Amino acid sequence: MQEELQLDLVSVVTPVYNAERFIAETIESVLKQTYQNWELLLVNDCSQDSSQAIVEEYVNKDKRIRLINLKENSGAAVARNTGLEAAKGQFIAFIDSDDCWRETKLADQLDFMKSQAVHFSYTNFALVNETGEILKEAVKLPLKLTYSGLLKNTAIACSTVVIDRLHVGSFNMPLVRKGQDTATWLKLMRERNLTAYGLDKVLNYYRQVEGSISSDRVGALKRTWNTYYNLEGLSLIKASYYFGHYVLQAILRRL
Repeated sequence: MQEELQLDLVSVVTPVYNAERFIAETIESVLKQTYQNWELLLVNDCSQDSSQAIVEEYVNKDKRIRLINLKENSGAAVARNTGLEAAKGQFIAFIDSDDCWRETKLADQLDFMKSQAVHFSYTNFALVNETGEILKEAVKLPLKLTYSGLLKNTAIACSTVVIDRLHVGSFNMPLVRKGQDTATWLKLMRERNLTAYGLDKVLNYYRQVEGSISSDRVGALKRTWNTYYNLEGLSLIKASYYFGHYVLQAILRRL
């Protein structure tokens, strides 16, 4: 696998499900990147709106954009894993179908990773609403997160992550419907002894959409507990300890 990777190519993976409201804006933010050596893998999870037609228009305009249609609705984890399997790049990046990047996102992050020998990175992000209005200018994260640190503060946004597969190796996401991104970071840290490093720049606009998985606070509590207790196999005491820290950090981020 690693011998076949295209060096310096960034494979951007995006699950798409009923994303007609925002997907064009998401794709445009990738097209506007100052770093242009990328491929965008859009995995359509049986959308029932015009998402596929919108993506197909971009596929016809730019050969770096690929559409993969799943045969049945399977959830974000399967969609992302399908994209990971098709990815050709040394670097893996993610962008959700309602998020956007700043124009220098890839350039800044790759420069940071290469200059600092970082293999797993993330950035700060801004919170925006459905119309793109900024709700919070910057959600700042720690500059370094170990396994235990991430358990205490699970705020790494999937759309900010870049992973160097040349050093980390291939990976996929646990097959859970919700919270598979955080579960993936924890699994990589635990199994491959990785530390994640943050770039202290706001390079991503994280959209809060009413009724979405990410806007469900009670659901977030449930899936975080499930990650700690069931996926990571922490004892009740340890799971409770880290869950308490997680709740505190979640409250602080909203202040």
